[in-house]
Amino acid sequence: MSEQEVLDYVLACDELPTLSTVASRLISMAAEEDTTISDIAGLISKDISLSTKILRVVNSSFYSFPQQIGTIHQAASILGTNAVRSLVLSFTFLKPDQMRGSGFDYATFWEQSLFEAVAARMLMTAIGAEDSEEGFVAGLLQNLGILILARAFPEKYPRVEQRINEQQQDRCAAEQDIIGADHTFIGSEVVKRWGFPEALILPLRYHHEPHRCKTTSSALRQLCNLVYLAGLLAEVRDADKPDEALGFFKKQVRLKLNLQEKTLERFLEQVHTEVEDTAKFFDLKISPQKSIAEILQIANAKLSVLNLTYEQMNRALIEKTVQLEMLTKELEKKNTLLERLAHIDGLTEAYNHRYFQNQLDREIKRADRNEDVLSLVMVDIDHFKKFNDNHGHQAGDQVLRQFCDLCRSTIREYDLFARYGGEEFVIVLPQTDAETANEVAEKLRSVIASHSFSIEREHYHLTASFGVADLKPVRDGFGKNELISRADEALYAAKKKGRNNVVVYSQKKKWFGRTP
Repeated sequence: MSEQEVLDYVLACDELPTLSTVASRLISMAAEEDTTISDIAGLISKDISLSTKILRVVNSSFYSFPQQIGTIHQAASILGTNAVRSLVLSFTFLKPDQMRGSGFDYATFWEQSLFEAVAARMLMTAIGAEDSEEGFVAGLLQNLGILILARAFPEKYPRVEQRINEQQQDRCAAEQDIIGADHTFIGSEVVKRWGFPEALILPLRYHHEPHRCKTTSSALRQLCNLVYLAGLLAEVRDADKPDEALGFFKKQVRLKLNLQEKTLERFLEQVHTEVEDTAKFFDLKISPQKSIAEILQIANAKLSVLNLTYEQMNRALIEKTVQLEMLTKELEKKNTLLERLAHIDGLTEAYNHRYFQNQLDREIKRADRNEDVLSLVMVDIDHFKKFNDNHGHQAGDQVLRQFCDLCRSTIREYDLFARYGGEEFVIVLPQTDAETANEVAEKLRSVIASHSFSIEREHYHLTASFGVADLKPVRDGFGKNELISRADEALYAAKKKGRNNVVVYSQKKKWFGRTP
């Protein structure tokens, strides 16, 4: 059969996966210029089950929003059209319990698809790309063509798998030989007929060969590269020589992404736990995930066993037993270090948003037990977008790092400094009331305003605005979300006053603070 004949057969096949009514309509609506957020929210709200799932994910640590989101309209307004579309498509396709029979291993297929989706999303986040949810869906669906071919040709596709396993043949080549078309062509052509946007069609078509994608859009080329890299990393898990597969993955990352080595290593350390967490959000049952380091250790152990004689194995076993206690203590130290790295923002090395949310919960509980007070300071670098526009994002990134170093060196060691998002930061001050927090913020404001940020022999001066609010749980009738909201209101007031000043929240809205 020719490629076109295979495609025609697939499109007429009853076993072809289908889009839900909501997903199909949402794709066409998203392409219409006059579509509003209300239109999208109204469509999704008609499906109660889907709406419930979306709200559950939106309010989970998958997004870590500071406030509870109660309606689909609110979710759509905050996330945007692309992210909502991505969530709908994710729930539409992550239904492996409906795909059984024909001898195809659907459980393994969906587990690998989820891994690739999470890896693509994390890579997009690591490089600061927009619409990381687009990466999630592109990674999730990149091998949709495999699923389609397996269901359309249930007798032939096991021969493809056999050819891959026994003869080590490339999957696309095996599909071409046995069926007449490969999964990249079939998957991309099917979703094209479903009305998918180009941002999802191209990654399906070129996820094995991103260099063949000739689009003029740098964002789409980057998305194809990210999906390709996510697929390479997934191959490490089942490779006969995972160390070589990982080495090739790292080489491709260096070629295609401007990613710091430390950020890459942190990504490799966290990806397996992120996959497990994401599976829970989407009610997908998967096997326990091994870290990349554990995969390499197992492979090395198997290789060592093959090279040992029986006597050597006994000797090695005794030596390993003696070393076990020492290794256990060392492992505990390394686990503590890894746990800390999981809480750090890759660019600024400040604590990340998720860690801030969790730590603020703990500090509020501690203040409640001790009948104490704590303060929250929200910080926003003034006119930072204009700085990026004038001097470039690389200079902006360096300023952010220097800004965070300056703030951390100024506050107390046990105060929490975290990146809230973009150029906005938060400081949690335990055992500190609003008046004292105001003094801390004013000191920071003054230090920042007088500091010279040095980048490649150029010097820049920036200012920042501060919003302060405090909370004494035994006295006040509100919690974390209200504290964040009050600090945010104070920050907004500080910016309205002309920026480069500190404002402390007051219930009477009689803001007080200092203006330089």
